Amino acid sequence: MFNRFWFYRSWFYFFPASLFYMLLFPIVLVADEPVDFAHQITPILKKHCTECHAGEEAKGGFSMKDRILFLESESVELGDPDSSRLFQLIVSSDAEDQMPPSDHERLNAKEIKLIRRWISQDLPWDAGFTFGERGYEPPLKPRLPELPPPSAAGRGNPIDRIIDQYAGDNDVPIAEPISDSQFIRRVYLDVIGRLPTVDQLSNFENDQSPNSRDHLVSQLLGQYEMGDQQTYDFDYAEHWLSFWNDLLRNTYTGTGTITGGRKQITNWLYRSLLKNKPYDQFVRELISPTGESEGFIKGIKWRGTVNSSQTVDMQFAQNITQSFLGINMKCASCHDSFIDRWTLQETYALASIHADKPLELHRCDKALGKTAQPAWLFPELGQVDPNADRAKRLQQLAELMTHRDNGRLTRTIANRIWHRLMGRGIAHPVDALHTKPWNEDLLDYLAYYLAENDYDLKKLIGLICRSQAYQSKVARTKGQQVESEFVFRGPRSRRMTAEQFVDAVWQLTGSAPQSYDAKVSRLRPVSSDSVNPDAGGESAEMQMASWIWTDANSRQAAAGAEFTFSLKLNLEEQPVAGLVTATCDNEFRLYVNNVKVAEGTEWTSLQTAGLANALKAGKNRILIVGKNAGSSPNPAGLFFHAVLRFRDGAVKHVRSNDQWKWSKTKLNARGRFKKEPTDWESAVEVSSQTWGEPILAQAAALIRNGETSALLPVRASLVKNNDLMKSLGRPNRDQVVTSRPATLTTLEAIDLANGQRLFDWIEDGARNSIAKHKTSTELVRWLYKSAFSRDPTQSEMSLASEIIGETPTETGVQDLFWAVLMMPEFQFIR
Repeated sequence: MFNRFWFYRSWFYFFPASLFYMLLFPIVLVADEPVDFAHQITPILKKHCTECHAGEEAKGGFSMKDRILFLESESVELGDPDSSRLFQLIVSSDAEDQMPPSDHERLNAKEIKLIRRWISQDLPWDAGFTFGERGYEPPLKPRLPELPPPSAAGRGNPIDRIIDQYAGDNDVPIAEPISDSQFIRRVYLDVIGRLPTVDQLSNFENDQSPNSRDHLVSQLLGQYEMGDQQTYDFDYAEHWLSFWNDLLRNTYTGTGTITGGRKQITNWLYRSLLKNKPYDQFVRELISPTGESEGFIKGIKWRGTVNSSQTVDMQFAQNITQSFLGINMKCASCHDSFIDRWTLQETYALASIHADKPLELHRCDKALGKTAQPAWLFPELGQVDPNADRAKRLQQLAELMTHRDNGRLTRTIANRIWHRLMGRGIAHPVDALHTKPWNEDLLDYLAYYLAENDYDLKKLIGLICRSQAYQSKVARTKGQQVESEFVFRGPRSRRMTAEQFVDAVWQLTGSAPQSYDAKVSRLRPVSSDSVNPDAGGESAEMQMASWIWTDANSRQAAAGAEFTFSLKLNLEEQPVAGLVTATCDNEFRLYVNNVKVAEGTEWTSLQTAGLANALKAGKNRILIVGKNAGSSPNPAGLFFHAVLRFRDGAVKHVRSNDQWKWSKTKLNARGRFKKEPTDWESAVEVSSQTWGEPILAQAAALIRNGETSALLPVRASLVKNNDLMKSLGRPNRDQVVTSRPATLTTLEAIDLANGQRLFDWIEDGARNSIAKHKTSTELVRWLYKSAFSRDPTQSEMSLASEIIGETPTETGVQDLFWAVLMMPEFQFIR
């Protein structure tokens, strides 16, 4: 049941509005369908108008070279086509007045209807687009700009030196610094996506060292040991996982996941972030992929017949250019681009690098009878061999993409990181690197710094967060700014992402779930330095799993033999954590309760994966498809060792041994038997000497890791999308997403005010906080410090104490939680 505050706020205010929108929705859907400027409006203007009113031409004083000039002509009343001079001229029958003139082709009915809708929707115009000559071409090669001298003491960060000179050139004041409490909240949310706890806030405020802010940045980035450092690298990885999932359109459910039309890269991506993999290596492994990282360039295999611009090979060209080069080639996948210099031929040439067969060019889905040759976009850096096989072409492309002289790669990611931390790109929008940056020196320096520091993204983030520019008050803007006239005055206030908001709510209310959907191991990776070849097996006082196969003569197993191994497992409760370490000579697929958990194709590389979310209380079944390879009899064996941890701290080991069964019956692609086999036989333990001590030593280290690593609270980035996160802007990731919505929607307002999911969390939070804080004063101070990183003011304390009562009640605390979570101060990063 909702309490009185929820009833009044949710139903009285939001239900009538929501009902009105639902009733009106079918009409709105038809009338207000957004026009597509690039594909619907631009062709009309090019066909009928630009000859006389674009470029250097402005007959009658009217220019549509760009949107600013278009509006300055006062020929359009935004939102009102009937009062717009432009529309009146288009529909006029007066030969002296009509446009285009009578000796030119007039607009047809469909074109007129589109122009009418365009004006009624306030003249949407793709950012950076112009009908005139394009005056800016982003540079390709890196450039190290000369740094100005520091303008004052404490402003020696290269970013501040560049921006201080920029401020002087543009006659704008240098932004004032933020307080320590504002800084700690901002940097925690930006770097690791979590709110600082009351203890973490107190420790920082009590740190009197002059470099306390720099030290905190280093701590959050895992750059030196301090306090509870062991969790910060996981916090960093799990926060930035959402950024990369959006950019690489990686998801845990949705289009193509059931049919096999797409493939996750979650485990590879998670481990890459946890290890802080150098960005150039990161990109190479995506373009010339391993089995774990190939899901990105494979894109989505859509069901049925699709437009020629949406084939898997064309998705490849679109995705890698948008994600890594800041180039949007979707327009150039149908025809030569209207917004930049890229052509249909170049898009197909890039797509052909990925294709298994020659690609025929299609313009707007119409075959042209021409075949594309595989080619890279910037031949001045080198070129792929069009006659090489696909794998070799991808390898060559990966090297070209990460070539030291490809400054577009580093500029693009530096621009994205700046946008994420400061609220606006240096070149904006971030997918339009053909738009001139508001400060070329700043973008070039950040890109050069990244490459010079071994493509270490954490170092780039640290450089920005240590700058006074980042640590300054947010810029105040009046009205809607014209992007082409943008002047940097400081960071922009940013709404929390869906994941940040949910994580913060879970943190305050103690309502985080116990299981998660991402197939990752939330355990510290084992480095080669920590593996002692002499410490494996029984010498490590650990009962290791046995290598098993179908018979004792596994050293001469049949080449190509494939078997299904089975273990039934009964658990009294679902584990809160679990890690499996597995391998098979030569390859395997692991299913737990018909869910694929892990797979491997290289037996010398142990695979690890999380198990807790796949297991359940009661009966469980583990199935492993093990396959031998080779052209003649050779050794075969399967190794499986799982560590399960439970709420009370108990640990259970599940090992491959002679208790397992095997069958010749094969599983289908979904990890199921068409019919339960009747040929089950007992597995046989075989000698481990065939595979050597290094493998066992590595396994032992991983298993100990599973026993000793700290349990971590579940993060929103690790769970599937839900109704609340969708309304808060988390995308379905069928497309590359580079920025989240910045404005409040009606759906979000309804979900925040009336959503059952959020109410359940608040209900948990009220119970949990009352149990920990006995007085109203104590509870209110804790909540304000946890939510805002500050104490409540005297008036806030009085009002909050009045809401929850002298002795806190669940109903009152629920109302206080709701009020706090709805405040802009909570929902924004300032």
